[in-house]
Amino acid sequence: MARLQEELLSRIEAVCDRVVHVADAAAKSGVSKRVTDQLIAAGTSIGANAFEADEAMSRADFVKCLCIACKELNETRFWLRLFGRHGWVSAKRLTPLLDEVVEVKKVLGAIIARTKSNARSKPV
Repeated sequence: MARLQEELLSRIEAVCDRVVHVADAAAKSGVSKRVTDQLIAAGTSIGANAFEADEAMSRADFVKCLCIACKELNETRFWLRLFGRHGWVSAKRLTPLLDEVVEVKKVLGAIIARTKSNARSKPV
């Protein structure tokens, strides 16, 4: 049973793709593989967890998967900011991606809050 709109899933996929492109560009310019791998791991985990949430077996599973996706968005934001602080990727390239990471996190946060609220308001 699909729970998320295809538009949101596509948006999340686009964020993941952009993160991978940033990491690839940084790797080609000599940034440590360990650091670029961390960015790729966090950035792609966002999508993996969102897609898992989309087919969750229960409301609790859905919320858990989206919460993990939010954590991965936070970690991705950390790594992107680190890349920017060290000048490994230009701010011009990172700013729109960082903005999108924050926006997607807000969307997922709203879905989580609404789902939890609906769970509390329904009788058992």
